[in-house]
Amino acid sequence: MAGEGLTISREEEEEEEERSLAPLPSSGRHHRRKSSASAASRDGFPNPAHVRHLSRTETERLAGSQRELAESNSRIVFIGDPGGSDPRFELPRNSIRTAKYSPITFLPRNLFEQFRRLSYIYFLAIVVLNQLPQLAVFGRGASALPLAFVLLVTAVKDAYEDWRRHRSDRIENNRAASVLDPQSVRFLSKRWKEIRVGEVLKVLANESIPCDMVLLATSDPTGVAYIQTINLDGESNLKTRYAKQETMSRPPGEDHPVDSAGFIRCEHPNRNIYGFLGNMEVDRKRVSLGPANIILRGCELKNTAWVIGVAVYTGSETKVMLNGSGAPSKRSRLETRMNRETLLLSAILIALCSVVAICNGIWLGNHSDGLDLAQFFRKRDYSDGDDKKYNYSGIGMQVFFAFLMSVIVFQIMIPISLYISMELVRLGQAYFMVRDANLYDESSNSRFQCRALNINEDLGQIKYVFSDKTGTLTENKMEFQCASIRGVDYSGGRISFRENSEAHYILAGNQILKPKMSVKTDPELVRLLKNKGDTEQGKRAREFFLALACCNTIVPLVVDTADPKQKLIDYQGESPDEQALAYAAASYGFVLIERTSGHIIIDVLGNRQRYDVLGLHEFDSDRKRMSVIVCGPDKTINLFVKGADNSMFGIIQNKVDLSMIDATKADLQAYSSLGLRTLVVGMRELSRKEYEEWQSAYENANTSLMGRAKLLRAIASNVERELHILGASGIEDKLQEGVPEAIESMRQAGIKVWVLTGDKQETAISIGFSCKLLTNEMTQIVINSSSEESCRKSLQDAVAMNRKFAAISPDPFENTLTGTGSNGVPMALIIDGISLVYILKTKLEEELFKVATACDVVLCCRVAPLQKAGIVSLIKSRTDDMTLAIGDGANDVSMIQTADVGIGISGQEGRQAVMASDFAMGQFRFLVPLLLVHGHWNYQRMTYMILYNFYRNAVFVFILFWYVLYTAYTLTTAITEWSTVLYSIVYTALPTIVVGILDKDLSRKTLMKYPQLYSSGQRDERYNLKLFTLTMMDAVWQSVATFYIPYLAYRHSTVDGSSLGDLWTLAVVILVNIHLATDVFRWYWITHVAVWGCIVATLICVIIIDCIWTLPGYWAIFKIMGTGLFWLCLLGIIVAGMLPHFSVKVLKEYLMPSDIQIAREMDKFRRTNAATTLEIQMNRFSTPQL
Repeated sequence: MAGEGLTISREEEEEEEERSLAPLPSSGRHHRRKSSASAASRDGFPNPAHVRHLSRTETERLAGSQRELAESNSRIVFIGDPGGSDPRFELPRNSIRTAKYSPITFLPRNLFEQFRRLSYIYFLAIVVLNQLPQLAVFGRGASALPLAFVLLVTAVKDAYEDWRRHRSDRIENNRAASVLDPQSVRFLSKRWKEIRVGEVLKVLANESIPCDMVLLATSDPTGVAYIQTINLDGESNLKTRYAKQETMSRPPGEDHPVDSAGFIRCEHPNRNIYGFLGNMEVDRKRVSLGPANIILRGCELKNTAWVIGVAVYTGSETKVMLNGSGAPSKRSRLETRMNRETLLLSAILIALCSVVAICNGIWLGNHSDGLDLAQFFRKRDYSDGDDKKYNYSGIGMQVFFAFLMSVIVFQIMIPISLYISMELVRLGQAYFMVRDANLYDESSNSRFQCRALNINEDLGQIKYVFSDKTGTLTENKMEFQCASIRGVDYSGGRISFRENSEAHYILAGNQILKPKMSVKTDPELVRLLKNKGDTEQGKRAREFFLALACCNTIVPLVVDTADPKQKLIDYQGESPDEQALAYAAASYGFVLIERTSGHIIIDVLGNRQRYDVLGLHEFDSDRKRMSVIVCGPDKTINLFVKGADNSMFGIIQNKVDLSMIDATKADLQAYSSLGLRTLVVGMRELSRKEYEEWQSAYENANTSLMGRAKLLRAIASNVERELHILGASGIEDKLQEGVPEAIESMRQAGIKVWVLTGDKQETAISIGFSCKLLTNEMTQIVINSSSEESCRKSLQDAVAMNRKFAAISPDPFENTLTGTGSNGVPMALIIDGISLVYILKTKLEEELFKVATACDVVLCCRVAPLQKAGIVSLIKSRTDDMTLAIGDGANDVSMIQTADVGIGISGQEGRQAVMASDFAMGQFRFLVPLLLVHGHWNYQRMTYMILYNFYRNAVFVFILFWYVLYTAYTLTTAITEWSTVLYSIVYTALPTIVVGILDKDLSRKTLMKYPQLYSSGQRDERYNLKLFTLTMMDAVWQSVATFYIPYLAYRHSTVDGSSLGDLWTLAVVILVNIHLATDVFRWYWITHVAVWGCIVATLICVIIIDCIWTLPGYWAIFKIMGTGLFWLCLLGIIVAGMLPHFSVKVLKEYLMPSDIQIAREMDKFRRTNAATTLEIQMNRFSTPQL
């Protein structure tokens, strides 16, 4: 409607999108309608039964359908003859396959997908190296176990998911359909997967459509059929589709065999579910086909007994299957930054290996004289009496071998278990987010959806939120509020329709029909319609509401109630705006009660009247209006037009209605300032000659094979002129519950909220104040420019203003506390889509970036879908700040996919946004607990788990390294190879996973009460280079304590290396688990089981390994455990190893407590209620230099 959808530079966008045949992002409010015409009847007026109405679909959605159909870009389908279809193509059957793998391709394809991670290739190389005899350090089976385990777990998960897809495919492919048998001319049952292109099918009421099929006939005499596309796009409202009259007269079946000469020429299969282009030749007559003549697979037939159609696209070529790809894959920012630490760990690994290799070479050089009999470097083999080379390749090769063997021994410096742990933790986090009752929307009965499992932690680092307005901040449930008729405002003293004793109703026999929804009415306007219909004002008022009742594609349905004598009229339409206007007209006495393809019946103040619909021009992005041509009971032909004010005032008679136009413009300004969506209505009477000229031109254009779209637009623009203005309407789109509070919380959290909408500037600003996005204290910078030069000047002025405010700012850090901009003076940038045309993709982008980032709020009005994505890219490409986009309609898809995190709202505009999103929820207000609570938790948990995994493995590797220094650099290990393998998989893995899923540093209540705590994620306080360095220093110290305390205690004893290895194994596992325990914030029973249970499990595994006589170190653990020195060493290791970590932790929390630590202490001691009058002073941390 008028409130949405001014599209900028749509010509360029349509050209690009038509080439790709992809569905265009749409605003969800504006709609493109094609015109309809009919053949003339006997009395010279059109026969309404021949009128063809195209389905109301969105403007941009149909862009792909308005292409010309060339022979090279089309296929031929012979009706009823599947074997004779286009021989140029091998057309598939109707079998579908959504599964990724087959039994043959599963193993190679799954392994290929897993090895796209470079770290897996690294681990595979380690396994291969260990298979070489010269480099074998571990047993060949033991060295492959970690990688095999990770690959197996992932493969089992993928196999289970794919098995579910195979099961779903079998059920779908084996469903039954009625297909016409050419020999018996009867409809026989056939499985869906066996349907072929060209076959004629019959679908009954409430059945699903098995393939994309062109309608040939319906049970309705006028050829209309009602379908529900909820399985296709999530929209529950009924849509109308039509069969051509040329095929309606002879529906295929027992009475009428299929015309063997009939065929359809249609476009190649494409992804545009809202468009179709083709023509059909029947009885040597060619008729055009459009989106209104095709029904797609996945739809359901409603309120229609049966339909008959011919299959044009089957199986993988159906539009629903071509649109089967999910949201684009996104990678977590945290996982991306892990690459830096992984490279640092690789450098440490190379350094350790180099030290060992060089020292090994030096040792060999110093002991070259004794190498003939050296245990590990014997030059000669005297075992058989022959003097021959045995196990020595020279110092150079030995150094090289030592380096490679060191890589194998120290391989777990880069933890392979981290990746599988991250997947399991994200899965657990997603489970608790989905089960969170605070994210459950009762109104739509929808739970939170986690569609992307790999970016949970990104929710804790968001800096910018880009939001749609209609349906996201507002409910998208339109309610008619007021009207201006002939310049007179009717907006005062409204009372509820249900409370109005004079409320309009219809008597149909002994039954009462009432509109399903109530609309507030103006008493004065009601009296004017009923009592003063003969006055000019009363006449125009009647014409105004008659236009609202006629100029739409609403389908009225009669719904039963508990009272058998009372029924409700439910208006089904694809636009909430149209529904609101239809209910408004009904409340004032103009009730649409019946619609067919050729006429409508309206109860006009108790008098039932029939209006033949002669033609209908739907909304398109060029005209931004729709019109209908009707023939009334008095045989006069009227043209009713409604549309956006900027498109309507150009076609209204300015000279005759000048005063009324000025008054109407003033009322529109007032309505917009209240946040109402506005619409202008006009009309004119057509003479018979004008109508005949229009009809002839329309029929010629509609049958044209080239340039059809341009011709139809030109015809619509030609007839829509010299209108008399009837008035304007104001429709309210109410704010969703909790939106102002949500925006304020995000502002306090340091998150900037930008609103990108297609609404008028006045409407958007009014909504901005209503939702507290804008405040009276903000300085507004408004950019409404129509040229590049004026845009440049406006941006320069804005930059100068920003510098002026920066100079007088009292505190550059004020934004941390108050949520204001970096200048300390709150500012708001308001810019329209026309200005963005001259700014985006030009040199002015940089200027816009400077201005926008200096402002607290950015409000973009009248923007096209691609411009929304451009605004997101403006920030994403120039900063490291995390971006989040949230929307509910198809016009938000580009924005959602461009942002780092995309969230879809399950709203009134279908599921396009949800299907393209990473997360989905029912209300905008859920964004606050999602970010401030779950985002904070997920980020805190994941960052700790990553650093802990680096630390845990580094401690173990350094213990191995210290041991190598005392064994002549031979790369022998005291710790058994099985303990080395099990260390990351069994001994220490489970506690990190449990803590990563369940640990909570702060309670939900505290996080919601103090949104400022969220900024720790924005500042990377939990994961940065400084923390990584400190973690590695701690790891080195703990490895020193773990290795040298037993070494010094037993160096003069007879205890062997295997016994020391068992001691080191138990010590390091106990140490790292106690380290984890000191960092756990909240303990659960499962946390205790995981932490202490892993220590017990380690002891059991060591005992079992030492009980196997074929392995080295047989019975070693029992020899050393029986001494008191063993237990004393364990105690000394724990105390010495943990002392620095514990001391730093105590001193930091006591001397330099962070915001989170202060809040956690308040949580712990339950002093929150006593501190309600106090504010937590936020520490002014700058972003760490990484």
